[in-house]
Amino acid sequence: MKKIILSVFTIATLWSCQQDKTAYVNNSKLIQDYSKMKRTEAEFKEKNDALSSELDSVAMAFQQEVQKFQSEMESMSKSKRESEQNRLMQKQQQLQQQQQQKSQMLRQESDKAINAIIDDVKDYVADYGKENGYTYIFGSNESANIMYAKKGLDLTDEILRELNKKDSLAQEK
Repeated sequence: MKKIILSVFTIATLWSCQQDKTAYVNNSKLIQDYSKMKRTEAEFKEKNDALSSELDSVAMAFQQEVQKFQSEMESMSKSKRESEQNRLMQKQQQLQQQQQQKSQMLRQESDKAINAIIDDVKDYVADYGKENGYTYIFGSNESANIMYAKKGLDLTDEILRELNKKDSLAQEK
């Protein structure tokens, strides 16, 4: 009976000493250095530059229209001048609304793409944790959620390598 109690006590002691396997990743580095994120950022920079170029050319054409009006307004009748001023003001408002709508649509598209990448990274880290027996994988960032961690617990570079390898294989297909 003493042996059974001693055995149960030993097993209980060993069981209570079992520690959870934990690690952490630097969220910012993981996202910023992920090749898919870099590609997405470059894609949206290109789209933003194209939109800016388009808007600049429309603004320049409008500015030329305003300058033409200003040079000819002295020779116009009062009613024609007022009519033209109103038309130009309405056109300016329409152009501003179009600019805001296009910029907002691009921003929403960008946010959606970035959120999808963040979700992919979170899912990958969760799968990595399950496959490698981790109880917890914490996330750290500039605000230093993790103030100290034992050396060897940072999985950022390892996970980043695997994510980029997975992305590279997906790009080859």
